[in-house]
Amino acid sequence: MAEEEALGFEHMGLDPRLLQAVTDLGWSRPTLIQEKAIPLALEGKDLLARARTGSGKTAAYAIPMLQLLLHRKATGPAVEQAVRGLVLVPTKELARQAQSMIQQLAAYCARDIRVANVSAAEDSASQRAVLMEKPDVVVGTPSRILNHLQQDSLKLRDSLELLVMDEADLLFSFGFEEELKSLLCHLPRIYQAFLMSATFNEDVQTLKELVLHNPVTLKLQESQLPGPEQLQQFQVVCSTEEDKFLLLYALLKLSLVRGKSLLFVNTLERSYRLRLFLEQFSIPACVLNGELPLRSRCHIISQFNQGFYDCVIATDAEVLGALAKGRRQGKGPKGNRASDPEAGVARGIDFHHVCAVLNFDLPPTPEAYIHRAGRTARANNPGVVLTFVLPTEQSQLGRIEELLGGENGAPALLPYQFRMEEIEGFRYRCRDAMRSVTKQAIREARLKEIKEELLHSEKLKTYFEDNPRDLQLLRHDLPLHPAVVKPGSAAQEEEEALLQEGQEGEGPEPTAQLQAQRREAQSQGGALLRSSRRPRLSSRPHGAEHSGKVGFPLDGGTGSRPGRMHRLWSRQSGLQIRV
Repeated sequence: MAEEEALGFEHMGLDPRLLQAVTDLGWSRPTLIQEKAIPLALEGKDLLARARTGSGKTAAYAIPMLQLLLHRKATGPAVEQAVRGLVLVPTKELARQAQSMIQQLAAYCARDIRVANVSAAEDSASQRAVLMEKPDVVVGTPSRILNHLQQDSLKLRDSLELLVMDEADLLFSFGFEEELKSLLCHLPRIYQAFLMSATFNEDVQTLKELVLHNPVTLKLQESQLPGPEQLQQFQVVCSTEEDKFLLLYALLKLSLVRGKSLLFVNTLERSYRLRLFLEQFSIPACVLNGELPLRSRCHIISQFNQGFYDCVIATDAEVLGALAKGRRQGKGPKGNRASDPEAGVARGIDFHHVCAVLNFDLPPTPEAYIHRAGRTARANNPGVVLTFVLPTEQSQLGRIEELLGGENGAPALLPYQFRMEEIEGFRYRCRDAMRSVTKQAIREARLKEIKEELLHSEKLKTYFEDNPRDLQLLRHDLPLHPAVVKPGSAAQEEEEALLQEGQEGEGPEPTAQLQAQRREAQSQGGALLRSSRRPRLSSRPHGAEHSGKVGFPLDGGTGSRPGRMHRLWSRQSGLQIRV
């Protein structure tokens, strides 16, 4: 019984104001990482902790950091206000989230503890003003922190006491290796440090040697993902790329996937291709685009969490990080060239109540799969992961299953029982929608979003007031139509089939209904049929061989076969007109 009582936050010697904030957040007991890490951190030890995503790592370092700062201010000698805590994160979104969590935990001691986020590059002037007031805790990406250190707007050499590196395994992969090494030269020789990570790799080992001093390593004995009773994982093998689009359409349109969902693809171009495809079926989806400003990306996440829309399409941090490693942004593949190198959503970002993660594109690495799947089944909520696999990707899927290691040798990703033949009737519409999403449509869709950002930018408001012509050029530019939204009625599907038959030659035999219409037309107007047999003039060149069929100018001027419009008219009227 005493062991159960030791799990409570109230038994950790925390400040009453912190306990009240924890209660307001609805945390009755600490998670496993919080239970193990907080007491060790309060003892002043350096920590290297590995815990799965969504396990409460942010609070595991934020609570002891706040407790140590409050204790110092309450019991220690009066000292000058200074920055004593530094939190380094790989992305701007995660920096904003970490700041928000620390502020929530410090809600009842906000006068004593101030937190500043300096990750947004576009706000340098206001950040310098905030740093002049010397907040207790500063949160930011390594590049932004180093920039302020070099400009002397932030000084840490004589004041820093606590250093946190959150998602440490991504800091190097996002291209921050040189910045981190330069940043460490601006820190004091002695400070307490925490390294928090979902995985241990060579980059984490390098950081451990650079930052930590005789650390305690926490490798929690828990699986990297929740168990099958909480997280269900499925795979579905799609024969072709077209089958992937067809299956996704069926899952969303028929509401087979319920609740909020995240769709992961491997490039930004694929994100827009998928969005434009879904728009044609009135399935709303939003792209989390690294080209957009941080405030816009955070607004998208906030609206998703509040339930304004149910589907977000995104690339994952592992892809962006691997592309940026060892070089700055702008040299990566075409699909991600313009993305913000400090943006990523597969890790760290807290999407609320995600019911399903759909891997439309197979993750590039097994670790990337874990980070994607970690967006659902967080805390005690259930979740589903569905991964689309092409036949050529089976070996890559095998590596993912090997890392997950199902219990008793059972496969971790169960086959998804879905009969593709039952949705064959939708294939024509799916194929037509895929054809309409061209490269030009994708480019225009991306430009349209950027143009909207320009029109609504508060920072450009003054510029547009001084240059109204530029504003008019933006507003009255040619309208962008990335993809034509079609109603998709049964008549349209029949028309599509007929148009294809007109291109390929003779169609199928007339149905009984069409035969009856023909007999009725013959009995009521034989003259009509006789007159229709008269050869019509066509634009066939003089002397060209007659094809044996009537040529109509509607066919585009070839005259060698019935035009598509003529063939459609003759089929609908029940008349097969021949000479």
